[in-house]
Amino acid sequence: MSRKAEVIRDTKETKIRVVLDLDGTGEAQIHTGIGFFDHMLDGFARHGLFDLTVDVEGDLEVDCHHTIEDTGIVLGEAIRKAVGDKKGIRRYGDRVLPMDEVLVLCALDLSGRPYFCSDAVFPTERIGELDTEMIREFFYAVSYSAAMNLHFCMLRDGNSHHMAEGMFKAFAKALDEAVSFDERIEGVLSTKGTI
Repeated sequence: MSRKAEVIRDTKETKIRVVLDLDGTGEAQIHTGIGFFDHMLDGFARHGLFDLTVDVEGDLEVDCHHTIEDTGIVLGEAIRKAVGDKKGIRRYGDRVLPMDEVLVLCALDLSGRPYFCSDAVFPTERIGELDTEMIREFFYAVSYSAAMNLHFCMLRDGNSHHMAEGMFKAFAKALDEAVSFDERIEGVLSTKGTI
């Protein structure tokens, strides 16, 4: 069974193509026009062992907002499509991940009910060409488009780069766990019989 999805979004603000394979090896081809964002998405693919292609043409002459938020929307849609009917998957995933002095917790539920919560407060306004306030907007967009419950707790903060990288890597590991199969699960993991 292929768990691969391609999603294209074409608006006046952005042109985005995302191809995601949940059963990949961590191969990534990322081009968003924002170097640090490329670095974060590459880390997400490699640490989640997802094959990921992201091609973005955004209105960066305005700022980074539309590029990052819309990429989150498209990636979330790709996750939702690639997961499919959710039969046999663990559904829940979590990871406490250290990134040098930073310690971040990510927990998620592929529940079909979107919700996002994060207590991360960055000490700087920018990391390279990325506004740190956009990290929250990205993950909010992913969670709502993927219809997942997504939480981050910054157990120990520090350098902005380390905080962001810890969040993306923890998200990758938690998602990898949630989409993995458990042979003991018949149908979907829900008392309702549906997710």
